Amino acid sequence: MRRFDPRVILVLARKEFRDRLRNRWVIAVAGIFTVFALVIAYFGAAQAGAVGFHGMDVTITSLVSLVIYLVPLIALMLGYDAVVGERERGSLDLLLSQPISRLELLLGKYLGLAAALAISTVAGFGLVGIVLSHGVGLPALARYGGFVLSTLALGCAFLSLAVLLSVKAADRVTASGMAIASWFLLVLVYDLVLLGLMVVASGQRYADVFPALLLLNPADVFRILNVYAMEEMRALFGLATAVPGTLASPWVLGTVMLAWIVVPLALAYRSFRTP
Repeated sequence: MRRFDPRVILVLARKEFRDRLRNRWVIAVAGIFTVFALVIAYFGAAQAGAVGFHGMDVTITSLVSLVIYLVPLIALMLGYDAVVGERERGSLDLLLSQPISRLELLLGKYLGLAAALAISTVAGFGLVGIVLSHGVGLPALARYGGFVLSTLALGCAFLSLAVLLSVKAADRVTASGMAIASWFLLVLVYDLVLLGLMVVASGQRYADVFPALLLLNPADVFRILNVYAMEEMRALFGLATAVPGTLASPWVLGTVMLAWIVVPLALAYRSFRTP
């Protein structure tokens, strides 16, 4: 059996990344992030009768809502055909006929896609950070840097899910449908269902388990990670009473987000390693 070779992974990742650069995907997504982030940051306080940039905490809170809807969708659309697309084009068998293991192929594709997503995210939100950096202190910039880092983690988590769906799907149409359904379920439906269950179970002994169920959704992990640390924003998002402090620990949330990145990839490999 041939030894695992990280250099093969890097070659595959570089090719995948260059393909995204060649079709202008990175530039397009970076532009989308920049425009939407600037608009949301500037008009985020419009409901309170004010426009403009009103502090880093308020801006981050406004951007969290944007990221939760936009980044998972982009990550899912980026990765849903990573494997099934190669299979439909007939190039998967050709790739596997080379001295490349299935693990190397899967990791190479994932890392290349993750790099494209990371460059787009850092470029888009980095430009906004430069605009917001005028007149703010180092702690505020550090909070914004943490927000961008957590955005990358959220994108990588949904990209892992997209790769898993791509391995499982029989064709690209099925994979795209599963990706959209996953976005709809995790971003739009999950919290509504959980909130309804919490209301129904209010006052009952097992109602305490529902806050922990938030950790089963990477979008909720991202939301808690960014908003819970800001005292004045907890009541606005309802997290002060819904999430105990032990679950809101950055270490706990970071570990959960890492699991959301690693576990779907592991499941994808488990399914992909058997022809």
